[in-house]
Amino acid sequence: MFSAIDISTSGLAAQRVRMNTVAMNMANIDSDNPDGTGPYKRRSVIFEVGMGPNNQKDGVHVSKIEQEDNFRMEYDPNHHRADENGYVKMPAIDQMTEMVNMMEAERAYQANMTAMEVTKGMITSSLRLLA
Repeated sequence: MFSAIDISTSGLAAQRVRMNTVAMNMANIDSDNPDGTGPYKRRSVIFEVGMGPNNQKDGVHVSKIEQEDNFRMEYDPNHHRADENGYVKMPAIDQMTEMVNMMEAERAYQANMTAMEVTKGMITSSLRLLA
């Protein structure tokens, strides 16, 4: 039973990272990289089942956060990074896609919380029967 709680906990942690990544993407929808090397690169979370950073056998964990090299070209001849034709490379971040990703992460987080509450209730009922 405790492994069920561990699995739900791993799902909660993974979805929290996903929500933070989506929030970071949305916050930087029109941003440059801080080092001045170009536009912000959209990040996406890659999940993996099994052995995570804490060597848990079950559950899910974030294996990596990938940066995408996709950009959109926007016409802005007054921008400091505009090319000779007046176009600027901007992050290829779609606000609606990020909102859907956030809602998916929220629903998965809620599902893990529900599974954890059900498991906790089963453990409590079992202990009550044994007492």
